[in-house]
Amino acid sequence: MFSLDAWLLGLALIAALGVLAWGVSLKLRDVSIVDSLWSLMFLLAAIAYFLSAAQPGPRAWLVLALVGIWAVRLSAYITWRNWGEGEDHRYQEIRRNNEPNFEVKSLYIVFGLQGLLASVISLPLMAAIMGQTALGWLDVFGVTLWVAGFLFEAGGDYQLAKFRSDPANAGRVLDTGFWRYTRHPNYFGDFCVWWGFFAMALAAGGWWTVISPLIMSFLLMKVSGVAMLEKTIRERRPDYSDYLQSTNAFFPGPKKASY
Repeated sequence: MFSLDAWLLGLALIAALGVLAWGVSLKLRDVSIVDSLWSLMFLLAAIAYFLSAAQPGPRAWLVLALVGIWAVRLSAYITWRNWGEGEDHRYQEIRRNNEPNFEVKSLYIVFGLQGLLASVISLPLMAAIMGQTALGWLDVFGVTLWVAGFLFEAGGDYQLAKFRSDPANAGRVLDTGFWRYTRHPNYFGDFCVWWGFFAMALAAGGWWTVISPLIMSFLLMKVSGVAMLEKTIRERRPDYSDYLQSTNAFFPGPKKASY
């Protein structure tokens, strides 16, 4: 089920958050605060869809809860990780490439673009929340996929934070725990979370929302996730070349022999 009114309400809430954050970024001179808001944009969209549903059923409550848990956890972690670190180097490069007047341009280049992407990617949430079909095996599969993804994402973040907190690990590469099986367990976890949401949308008849997990997968693997992060990481961590040869980039798998 697609509701233009519900989608526009979600977009309006996301836009309001984006404009507010943009104003804060001007004062801080740090647009990377948008990373802390990314997951919250989906929560706002889910709330809009829930409020627009005629009679929210069990699936609506379930999806809203799962989105809330995922969004708040991820936003809190990114905020904690980036606190006091200044603008992320990725956004510094975007800033340099879009001068002069980046302060104005950032409203649509950074905050507007991410808000629009979030509103499109959130479509499975609309289908799942506003659908009226009974819960079924696809919902069970979706929740199972979501749980697996959440464990990879949250577990990977926890393991990395603990690893970095030890000064002895400065410049070293984490290759244990979830990081033994994939170089990006957090991105793989996000991948699973969104395909889990799609499975629940599919259970409600929202087959057309497949564009959402496809976009998210492309972003995670080819744009803002793996590709962007690994662009400079080998320069900053000499041991990463060996890790790159022995460990899967995205999908978990056993260690490979390095040469």
